[in-house]
Amino acid sequence: MNPTVKSLIGKEAATVFMQKIENGKVIAVTGGSSVAAIPQHIHSIDNPEQLHFIAARGGVGDDIGLQANVIAASFAEASGGTYSTFYYPESLSQEAHEIFKREPSVIQMMEQYAQTDCVLHGIGDAERMAELRNTPENEKQLIREKEAKGEAFGYYFDENGEVVHRIRTVGIQTEQLEQVPLIIAVAGGVSKADAILSYMESAPRQTILVTDEGAAHAILEKLEDKQ
Repeated sequence: MNPTVKSLIGKEAATVFMQKIENGKVIAVTGGSSVAAIPQHIHSIDNPEQLHFIAARGGVGDDIGLQANVIAASFAEASGGTYSTFYYPESLSQEAHEIFKREPSVIQMMEQYAQTDCVLHGIGDAERMAELRNTPENEKQLIREKEAKGEAFGYYFDENGEVVHRIRTVGIQTEQLEQVPLIIAVAGGVSKADAILSYMESAPRQTILVTDEGAAHAILEKLEDKQ
């Protein structure tokens, strides 16, 4: 996506966030370039010291600047709020995953997820996200066979919004999203149209999608074709 367009999407998402967020809130943010484009446009929040930003999940990919922990810190710096870091690799075995969930820091973070008032997240292309995660070939094949289109929070969705695969991760879960008052999904670009549609098919009703004109037109065309 064009950097200028990405910046404009970030600016619009920041405007929505500033208009709708209230004092004393816990905000969970995911990684990704679209979410990373938001903090630079954050300003004019009343009592920002009452805002607390947390990473919605562990790290994905090698670009540290696009990791959820770094983006949470960027939000805190831009707004004047506070933040917590959460380090959890997404490539652990089942055994290591179960052990990790019993760690005090993980338990504390899960308690924060239960108190989350706002989630800011991106929507990924399924195959692209599988590549970023260095997903084993057998899992990649499963994702292709199940015709996954979009990804969010470690869940892979088909065109009907059904979860066809999920990774082992400690982070905010899709069932928890139903209880979050404010959810802002940020994604753009014509190439993301299928991914956006697949996620939004089953997204919580309170989700606000911030996207660009190119993606919006492509989404409308795909919806018309379905009718």
